[in-house]
Amino acid sequence: NPNMDLNTRNDFLKSISREITNINSFVQVLLKLSKFDVNAIKFDREKVSLWNIVKEAEQKISVICDLKNVEIINKNIDLAKKSKIVCDYKWQVEAITNILKNCVEYSSNNTKIIVSYENNPIYSEINIQDFGVGMDENDVKHIFERFYKGKNSNTESIGIGMALAKTIIEKDNGYILVESKINKGTKFSIRYLKTS
Repeated sequence: NPNMDLNTRNDFLKSISREITNINSFVQVLLKLSKFDVNAIKFDREKVSLWNIVKEAEQKISVICDLKNVEIINKNIDLAKKSKIVCDYKWQVEAITNILKNCVEYSSNNTKIIVSYENNPIYSEINIQDFGVGMDENDVKHIFERFYKGKNSNTESIGIGMALAKTIIEKDNGYILVESKINKGTKFSIRYLKTS
């Protein structure tokens, strides 16, 4: 409509831009999952600290945090800096970014996310606790399935980010646990097993 007023035109452009971004993100994640399915990804492993992984992941979601005024609080940072794992740094940053992004998206405005760390002779661990809407027991069972959308999923959720995160973590000798309660929040524990 050539006679459309400027404000309406801008609203349409913003909406189109947002949808293009969502579609692009969806396609990128699908391509990554497809590459994992056919073992077309080679991991370049090196020894890195948990802190470096989480710090870069936090930078990648800083805009979303700012929009919702969600603060990420790191506990026992010294331990995180000392806790090192052998992994593909780039891919583990992607996995932790997906988990943190999920936590922010399901957190209420003006809340916090707590990240803590553990290190023992068996594994190094990142714990990410949000205080958002939470999930019921059935959603927890299916959260890592591709295209699964829980009862509290937001309308723009595609349901593949968590599947990708789990795939990446498992490729680097890790696994992920989830605890959640409705209206109390969700805790993700990512454990990287140590190899001799």
